[in-house]
Amino acid sequence: MRNYDLEFLKRFSMVIGLLALVTLGLILLAIYLHGRLPPEVSPTAASRTAARIHPAGAVYAGDTGAAAQAAAAAAAVAKASSQVAYGGTTDGAVIYQNLCGACHTSGVGNAPTLDHAHWDARLAQGADTLHKHAIEGFTGPSGGIMPPKGGNPALTDEQVKATVDWMLANLK
Repeated sequence: MRNYDLEFLKRFSMVIGLLALVTLGLILLAIYLHGRLPPEVSPTAASRTAARIHPAGAVYAGDTGAAAQAAAAAAAVAKASSQVAYGGTTDGAVIYQNLCGACHTSGVGNAPTLDHAHWDARLAQGADTLHKHAIEGFTGPSGGIMPPKGGNPALTDEQVKATVDWMLANLK
């Protein structure tokens, strides 16, 4: 090799080595700076994670367990009752269109549609019985199933009664 070729290779090697050192230095600086930054955590991320991994049930044993179970049931009822459905409206038409109509329009689950043929026998039982069945739920002799409060526990008893009364007033 010629002398100027050797000089070129030496200088080229030095430039490549210098660039490798600068690159390595920048990588180490980035790792150091990244380690010093606090992790960005959404304020609600911890609560969402806790809710997602919360156990679905619990084991209760003995008298203490029975008291804890009763307290848990009371808390669940209080939570459900604090969330009033449909803004608390007692307009039976609104509740029927949003909830009840899904079954009572098409007759799903042997639900009576809004015609006298399905309701005359039920009307003979009285409005109080119909209100009770709508609030507490009912399984009829023909296999018809009415879930408690139409399947929406956030409905108040007054909302259910208003909806039943609206349905009875709109029979065809």
